[in-house]
Amino acid sequence: MRGPLPWILATVGVLAVIVIGAAVGGNDESGETVPAGEWAQSVCGAVGVWRGELESIVDDVRVPNAEATAAEEPQSETPQGRTGYIRKGLERSVQAAETLVEGIENAGIPDSPEGEEAAERLSEWADDAQAELDETEDGLDDEAETVEESIEQLTDAARTIGAVLASGWQTIIEIGQLDPELTAAIAASSTCRELREEAGE
Repeated sequence: MRGPLPWILATVGVLAVIVIGAAVGGNDESGETVPAGEWAQSVCGAVGVWRGELESIVDDVRVPNAEATAAEEPQSETPQGRTGYIRKGLERSVQAAETLVEGIENAGIPDSPEGEEAAERLSEWADDAQAELDETEDGLDDEAETVEESIEQLTDAARTIGAVLASGWQTIIEIGQLDPELTAAIAASSTCRELREEAGE
């Protein structure tokens, strides 16, 4: 008996995406100019919520049977089981990235000397992040035949997610250096401070 764990994980994934959508999609300022402080608060909030979701996904994929009972078959110990858990995690990652892209677009364009450049560069990063996760998910079409191959898939997936996570805050740092107004806005934003702490800066 497999138990309710896969159903629970799927439900948690759906709920997480709904929460992210509510957090980053509340105000649609797409194409509109907004105060730099408001923009910084919105984009750092979007990246922060997305980052938290990806970290949760990585934990779920690494320890898929944490909630399983001793009587349940250890599904993750088979190649098919591991691949299935990895795929579910990547599907959730792609959904979260799609919501992130929307949230960044909805944040608008900061009213600062390099505001348009900042919005464009952040949007490009979000699109690239989504594309990388999509590509990693597509790579699972070749199902692992051994546990060793499934572990390699897990390692590659975790590496991709980790790289995407690291690049998010780095992109915001680079954007903040475009002009003094953006630097000040990011420094004053509570969501940017929280994101900086999460990133270990």
